[in-house]
Formats: sequence, C-alpha cells, structure tokens
Amino acid sequence: MTLSPDTTELVARARADLRMGVPIVIGGSLVLAAETLQDARLSALQLSGQDLTLAITDWRAATLKARAYDGDLARIRVPSDAPVSWITAIADPADDLNAPMKGPLHSMRGGDPRDARLAIALTKSARLLPAVLMAPATSPPANLTHLDADALGQTLETPSPLLPLVSARLPMDVSEAGRLHVFRPEDGGEEHYAIEIGQPARDKPVLTRLHSACFTGDLLGSLKCDCGPQLRGALAQMGAEGHGVLLYLNQEGRGIGLVNKMRAYSLQDQGFDTVEANHRLGFEDDERDFRLGAGILTRMGFSRVRLLTNNPAKVAMLQANGLEVVERVPLKVGENRHNAAYLATKAAKSGHLL
Repeated sequence: MTLSPDTTELVARARADLRMGVPIVIGGSLVLAAETLQDARLSALQLSGQDLTLAITDWRAATLKARAYDGDLARIRVPSDAPVSWITAIADPADDLNAPMKGPLHSMRGGDPRDARLAIALTKSARLLPAVLMAPATSPPANLTHLDADALGQTLETPSPLLPLVSARLPMDVSEAGRLHVFRPEDGGEEHYAIEIGQPARDKPVLTRLHSACFTGDLLGSLKCDCGPQLRGALAQMGAEGHGVLLYLNQEGRGIGLVNKMRAYSLQDQGFDTVEANHRLGFEDDERDFRLGAGILTRMGFSRVRLLTNNPAKVAMLQANGLEVVERVPLKVGENRHNAAYLATKAAKSGHLL
C-alpha cells in the first residue's frame, strides 16, 4: 500500500477536474469537457498548433447531421480559429432551433477512438454534457490527472462497491416502523439510501421499489412527471402491508443529473418529447445503472423481490444480477394533463407498461 492514489481515486479526481474546466490525460490524449471549457485554455491549445477534435455521441451527431464514423461517437475537426462559443454550440442543443446550421462539420475517419469513447463516458459520469475537446498529449504538465486507458475502461464498466455507512430508526407517516440505511460507493460517488419498512424476512420475497431521485417531482410536487406520486404510493403500499424496502437511488433525470434534466425540460418546452430531448443532448433514453439497486438488496440479505414498477428494464436488470423477481407489482399513479404526453412517450418509446 502506497500513499499514491489508485485508479479509482484518480477517476474521482478526474471527474472533479473536468467539472472545473481542468484538463486531464486519458491514454495518449489531452481531454477537456466542452461544457466547462475556458477561453484561456482553448487559446493555449490553439497556440500549440496541435490538431484539435471535438468528440460527441452518435445521438448528438445525428442531430447535427454529422457522420459518426466511429459508430457510437463522432470526432469533429475543430477549426484552428474556433472560439469557445463554436464548441459550446456543438455540445449544447439549447440554441439549435435559432441557429440550426453548425457546419460544415468534418468528421474524422480512422485512428483509434478509444480515448474519445472513454472521455465521453467519464463526462457522463461527472453529470456533464457528453462532449469533449481533445488534443494529442505530447508533453502534458505532470501535475494533471493522468489515467491509463485500460484501467479507466475497467473502472467505468465495473460498479463501485457500495459500503453500508449507518442505519437508524425513522418513524414515518406511512409506518412508525421505518429504518433508513445509507450506502456510499467506494469511488466517492453519490450516496444511495434504503428505506426499510417493518422487519421484512430475508428468506421471503420482499415488496421493493427502485426509485430514482427526482428533485422536481419528489420534493417540489412537479406535475411534469409521475415520480412524486410513485414515491408516496410505493411507501403507502409498504406501510399498508407492514413491510417493504424502497431504494432511493441518486440517479436524477434517468442518470443524467439535475442540470441536464433541466436542459431536457427546456428542450421539451421547444416541442421535443422526453426521449428526443435526451438524444439531442447526446444521451441515451436512460442512463441509469440499476445494478446499484441489486447491490444494495444483496448487501441487505435479500434474494427475492416483488418489484413495484412499470418498467420491464428494472425487472430484467435485477434478474441479470442474481435477484429473483417473483412478481412485478404495477404502480400506476400520478397521471395528469401536464404529464399525459410524457407518460405516453415512456410507454411508446421506453417500453413502460402504463
């Protein structure tokens, strides 16, 4: 054991660097997040005379009519005199309708896109727009965060172990026999919570809800989604049955974070549905990792669940991670005139059973 950071710790540092606009090194590439790019650093790269590329996802490329020669991403050549605003306009769709012509955009062919692919995955995990400015790392400063590409890929693909920190009794409206468990991932990511109602037997199927955090719906009572009613409905049903486990996973906005969720809401105000908005931002329909829920349930000693969900993907993911879903329990609540189209899109495009 040394005092130097290991790969997991370096990845956590790299996420923070990207959020602050500090460059990092992945493999043989210098990487900056397009969202936090600063004029001074762009100018420094341009003065170096190196060829710059902007890597974006295939979804964002499709919106911009740019060719994604690498399949899941496109590497766009950055003009030598491009300002930060040019890069921001490629990465962020906020002004697409006002200025739809971004090009001509020249996509790169050939070469190894691995560093770009890893960089985009890292920006996603940092809850930033999935777009990165890249340059060859010919002689990068030694004090930047350097990541080995192979080690980074393995770290990003493997769920971080969740460590139980503390649990305490928590009487609630739905049940005075409540208990809150807090779990923290080893990689320094956001903490996740398990609300245990009663004392459910570990050798029997437990009524379970995997609930992704929704600040707007759960706390503010937003009518744009059905999250708040689902949260309260699930807890009420567990209280009525006398037992259950609700996992509150910090995966806001289907895993894209609150800022990007608000960007998606802004695009919805322009006429795009929830899936289209995510795609224009460069994200998949759903970026959540339900392996987190499977890991928490396993740590708590459960192996069989009755899952409160309308989403077949949650059932499939739990089963793929060693949990037996003996029953899918529907949870159809919260439809109103503000979210009817949103729910219809979830059913038509995301396979929810509504």
